[in-house]
Amino acid sequence: MLEKRNIGMMFGAQTVETFLGIASCPDLDGLDAKAAILGVPCATPYASVGPYCSEAPDAIRASIGHYAPNVGHFDFDLGGPLLPDGTTGAVDCGNLGFDEDDHEANRNRIRATVAKILDKGAVPIVLGGDDSIPIPMIQAFEGRGRFTILQIDAHIDWREEVGGEHWGLSSTMRRASEMPHIENIIQVGQRGLGSARPADVRDAEAWGVKFVTARDVHKFGVDPVLDLIPQGANVIVALDCDGLDPSVIPGVIGRAPGGLTYWQTLDLIHGVADKGNISAFDIVEFVPDMDIDQIGALTAARIVANVMGLVVRADS
Repeated sequence: MLEKRNIGMMFGAQTVETFLGIASCPDLDGLDAKAAILGVPCATPYASVGPYCSEAPDAIRASIGHYAPNVGHFDFDLGGPLLPDGTTGAVDCGNLGFDEDDHEANRNRIRATVAKILDKGAVPIVLGGDDSIPIPMIQAFEGRGRFTILQIDAHIDWREEVGGEHWGLSSTMRRASEMPHIENIIQVGQRGLGSARPADVRDAEAWGVKFVTARDVHKFGVDPVLDLIPQGANVIVALDCDGLDPSVIPGVIGRAPGGLTYWQTLDLIHGVADKGNISAFDIVEFVPDMDIDQIGALTAARIVANVMGLVVRADS
């Protein structure tokens, strides 16, 4: 069998431990950057599946690592170098540890770490992990103002509980709706069947959630979504990989045809940066074992690269 080759071999790519080879910052006391990438392998997994996304942070890093020598080159998604100041402005804080059996400890660790990143004035860019991870991440914003959530997901995550677990991946947006600092929730990309019952949809709509289905995004574009975001809003972007079409990110546990494209997803994220502020970003529910030839991992990594580039360009 021939050795697999990639374009990075032309540019002297070497193995890198951080996202795109940016500076490492394992000690948050020394954090001095606009963007802080943080791997979070697990929060509150359901017993039926366990920490099935725990290898995702490293898989996402590895998929784009061979581009590290090119980090100062022109990036056409951003209209200039990914990091205009070379490799300054963004750091990789590594991965948090987790305990498969102590979910409360996982949530406390995530919440405290994200809070410290915020205290240092950086924007957390979280690489999950399953979709229970955004709950403690969003909790870390309590007392820091009012926030809008833009969630991209095939599912609405409004279950009160599943099997007695109230903090799992199917309850993310319901738990967020209970937080006093969340004033708007916009959910994009819904399609097909999921765990939501009709009553869950009614509860979300009664709270004030604005739903824009994947079909409507394909039909009308992303502008109707961006119109729902208040001008100047502080936005937490929560991206579940199954919000994208499985032809774009096949490595997900809940594949559903008809999802968003790479460009629709980027247009939403760039639109948030143009209209308001990206206060935090998470990408979750990537399952490396279900990926095909790293297509999904690279797509996820390119989305993260765009977020990082937008954050370091944002006005202080």
